[in-house]
Amino acid sequence: MTDTMAVLGAGSWGTALAILLARNGLSVKLWGHDLQHIQEMQATGTNQRYLPGISLPSNLQLCHDLSLTVKDVQDILIVVPSRAFKSLLLSVKTHLSSHTRIVWGTKGMDTSTGHFLDQVAGDILGAQHALAVLSGPSFALDVSSGLPAAVTIASTNTVFAKSLAKKFTGPTFRVYTSQDVIGVEVCGVVKNILAIAAGISDGLGLGTSAQSALITRGLTEMKRLGMALGAKSETFIGLAGVGDLVLTCTDDKSRNRRFGKALALGKTNEQAAKEIGQVVEGIHNLRAIHDLIQKIHISMPITEQVYQVAFKGLSPQAAVQALFARKTKPET
Repeated sequence: MTDTMAVLGAGSWGTALAILLARNGLSVKLWGHDLQHIQEMQATGTNQRYLPGISLPSNLQLCHDLSLTVKDVQDILIVVPSRAFKSLLLSVKTHLSSHTRIVWGTKGMDTSTGHFLDQVAGDILGAQHALAVLSGPSFALDVSSGLPAAVTIASTNTVFAKSLAKKFTGPTFRVYTSQDVIGVEVCGVVKNILAIAAGISDGLGLGTSAQSALITRGLTEMKRLGMALGAKSETFIGLAGVGDLVLTCTDDKSRNRRFGKALALGKTNEQAAKEIGQVVEGIHNLRAIHDLIQKIHISMPITEQVYQVAFKGLSPQAAVQALFARKTKPET
């Protein structure tokens, strides 16, 4: 095994993390499924589609052949949209050695099964491969520009988590470790849905008091679901929880927040997605989360209203009224 790390997914976040690892001194292979895109990056030395103006380090190799990308590589970072996660694992499985370790920066679920990605990876790869998830408040443009950020890497394999933390940690990027994989994953999925809600709120001009209430009560919903699935409560007040939630709810670099603002202006899901031009994980995972909370009988009223607006034709104004019409109750 070489000390090279493979990054699968040449979108904005995959490229940003590949740049970070290369700047930290690692030899990095960045794979993308779109040959034309890879050729454009090779020609320009940048990812002009997603991170224009950010130069790619010389120790970052661009690849299109998946088998060659992962050959003799111990650690693989997957950063593709959640809807492509399962198919990519199935494609790469036959090229892995027994020592290969997998970490993903994807924040989403497998919508065909309703499973979180650790279960998808475990079902496909079995128990022989160490698995981890990277999540936290970090925009691709900030990280690739060298601005300070901090994230969490969660794995039940503490040796793997510590090894990854060393590789990712640099002058402006700090990594904390956790064993709460499901908690970190729940945070990554639900915060995107809540960011859509925040975008709707701001798009309607409801003000910062409403935004603050939404973030606070949204955090309660996130924790309620996570705890029901066996997560640890402290995860939700950490970087993957409140940290990422505040970031994606308050800054327009968030695709999910911009998507919500478009809904508030009366645009359809299709129109909003086309306007943004990149995958909006919150809307892709909203049905799966809604089905899950119905199945396990968890109350998540903000999430429910986002679902009603996105898929049932409820107006954003009516959704707000529905939230405020709920019966009074203790806060905790």
